[in-house]
Amino acid sequence: MEITVAGTRPTRRAPKENFTGTVWQDPVIMAPAPARLNCSRVAFEPGARTNWHHHPLGQTLYVISGVGRVQSKGGPVREIRPGDTVWIPPGELHWHGASPTNGMCHIAMQEALDGVYSTWLEPVTDAEYGAAVG
Repeated sequence: MEITVAGTRPTRRAPKENFTGTVWQDPVIMAPAPARLNCSRVAFEPGARTNWHHHPLGQTLYVISGVGRVQSKGGPVREIRPGDTVWIPPGELHWHGASPTNGMCHIAMQEALDGVYSTWLEPVTDAEYGAAVG
């Protein structure tokens, strides 16, 4: 058993090449092999979002505060709120982030396949992000 004491892993700014706007990440766990779990607390400032991306074994998001948005390629933009759980199947192209006027924080959980957790693609355009919530 290993206990990581709160505050011993610093908050980091999410990499600009994978996100639009200001996004902060707090690592929860990157489990050692043979486990494959990677989990982070991710806080998006209003208007901030991920690029389009997908995960080889899927992703679960658990919203803990604020108002956010999520979209699968070709689907409607959906609003997410505290207590919502979003399951994104393996390989599904998607993005997620805050609403234009409110920040949003979620716990993001995904597993690695052959060491790969995520495949990052192009930024979400302002038109895609600003589409009506459906």
